Amino acid sequence: MRGQSGAKLGIGVVGCGNISMTYLRNAALFGEVELRACADISPDMAALRASEYGIRAVSVDALLADPEIDLVLNLTIPAAHFDISFSALSAGKHVFTEKPLATSARDGRRLVTEATERGLLLGSAPDTFLGAAGRRARRLMDDGAIGRAVTGTAFMMGRGMEHWHPNPQFYYQPGGGPVFDMGPYYLTMLVNLLGPVARVMAMATRGQEERLITAEGPYRNTSFKVGTPTNVLSLLEFRSGATVTFGASWDVFRHSNHPIELHGTEGSLRLPDPDTFGGTVSLSERGADWADFPSDSELYGARNWPFAAPDRANYRMLGVADLSRALISGRRPRASGDLALHVLEIMEAILASGESRESVAVNATVGQPPLLQEDEAASLLA
Repeated sequence: MRGQSGAKLGIGVVGCGNISMTYLRNAALFGEVELRACADISPDMAALRASEYGIRAVSVDALLADPEIDLVLNLTIPAAHFDISFSALSAGKHVFTEKPLATSARDGRRLVTEATERGLLLGSAPDTFLGAAGRRARRLMDDGAIGRAVTGTAFMMGRGMEHWHPNPQFYYQPGGGPVFDMGPYYLTMLVNLLGPVARVMAMATRGQEERLITAEGPYRNTSFKVGTPTNVLSLLEFRSGATVTFGASWDVFRHSNHPIELHGTEGSLRLPDPDTFGGTVSLSERGADWADFPSDSELYGARNWPFAAPDRANYRMLGVADLSRALISGRRPRASGDLALHVLEIMEAILASGESRESVAVNATVGQPPLLQEDEAASLLA
């Protein structure tokens, strides 16, 4: 099944906030997608993005009814992800949504079911595992570079949002917190490398019951109550038998943990921040010195963001381009709704275990997404 409007997949963007600028700019990199319209709760914001990128600004209802729109790119806030994605699927549009797929696994399952029943494709961020570093790590794992994976660690640690975000309260309420906000990057990468998770055990706390906003803005020097755990340590048991410690915290000033390390029967693998598409992957074979594999010169690894002074690789829209190719070839997208649902179920299980202090089983029906081979990755470019 291909888009209804022609050779290119016609894209309508819903949600024109800061994250939209990355997607909108990167769309020009890919040959099989085309931006056609945008919508936002703020008509002025939609009009701004439309003028910047030469597309039409319309209402959400008009976008969903537009026959030139084949896929809805859902870049709204997490609380709106389900409603917008479900409405788009109901309107016969393919969907790619920002993470998380939904704020509950129940709603995530409804989206996957709706897409399946309507014969539509559903994709979800993060697609960072398709970047240069993620592809390198996956090739090394598939080639047996560390043998059978036994254990590992993944840490996302920082001080939170209130020191830079002018209105950070929503990050600290149910559906937010470090697990739901940043967990998808780490957990998606781990599932990409190790396969599905079968069970989790976790402990969750709040470092502070109230947070003080120090960022510039109307709420500076005001406090708000925290409504979700901000410090979570979990143990992930994968179906493969590997066990990985995953820590997510907004109560850490400084640390020296690597984002992801995996250790197997033949060696160890070290990965960069999975919130970016590039960085250096390092391999130690049977205790030897680390061999580094930088990705600055590799496809989807070169530093391109922020646009004025690039310091990282940011190719958001790669997952949409892969979904477009999936329509042609009749396969599932790699950054699929099924994968995002499994990650959502893991996150929900982590929080449930943190509250009950008991292990929680995870519905592990998804497999590892197929490796994005280098020739196919290159063929997606315009």
